[in-house]
Amino acid sequence: MHWRSHVSGFAFSFVFIVSYFTNKFVLSVLKFTYPTLFQGWQTFVGAVLLFLSGKLGWVEMSRIPRTAALSWLPGSFLFVGNIYAGSRALSRIDIPFFFTLQNSSLVVSYIIARAVHREKTQRLKIISVCLLLLSAVNLPLCDPQFDHSGYVWALCHLFCVGTYRVFQVHKSTNLSVLLLGLAAHPTGDITGALEFPSLQSHTFHCGCCASALLGFLLLLATVRLKRGPSLEHFKAWVFVSKVTAVLLSPLVFNMDFNSASLLCVIGSHVGEALLLYADRESPP
Repeated sequence: MHWRSHVSGFAFSFVFIVSYFTNKFVLSVLKFTYPTLFQGWQTFVGAVLLFLSGKLGWVEMSRIPRTAALSWLPGSFLFVGNIYAGSRALSRIDIPFFFTLQNSSLVVSYIIARAVHREKTQRLKIISVCLLLLSAVNLPLCDPQFDHSGYVWALCHLFCVGTYRVFQVHKSTNLSVLLLGLAAHPTGDITGALEFPSLQSHTFHCGCCASALLGFLLLLATVRLKRGPSLEHFKAWVFVSKVTAVLLSPLVFNMDFNSASLLCVIGSHVGEALLLYADRESPP
């Protein structure tokens, strides 16, 4: 059982990294900045694969009662905001900086949880949260390729991620997929996308198909990994995946960074590691 959990972790990490790199390639390198259409394509392919997997018995799917759907409506909108704002931010911000800002969503989760539960907090957890916050706040001041719009979308993304993490107790994935489909309606993006230079490109088509398939595989890998020994085990693999992606991204994409911005990236991941350690050592 122990080796199986590691196999699931390595599979998750591989799909996680390749998925982010593929999305970055389509959104940033190919400059396809039409997230509603990109999101709609991913949602359509993911929904078809999920439906087929359910029919073949590979995944369990159940109907959503109306009362459950209504109670999970706010959480599903936060999930949609997470995906949409994250796509906008990732198209404008390098992956190491994106993860540094995304890590600060843990600060949002911490503040909301503290306001709701008012429980005593470990000193180590406070230090880690402060380190995450300082890294995110100082990054825009150090980024040599500062993009105002990208950071605004990243702010929306981290707020949605942090709030959704607190809201998420029994996740309603089916409802979230439904709202993703509704959010991906063909608005003004369709006119611009039809004039997009790479729309007829073989590379573009392959990138979009790979992105949709990887998104579905990441969903399956996430579900499988969460069935492992503990939630801390899952969080540790997410941390390892992000750090690996940060280390590999300069080898794949052109990046411009300096010592100050690099220090922010390192500080953010050190803060996340301390938070994981604090959660592991805290009593249940």
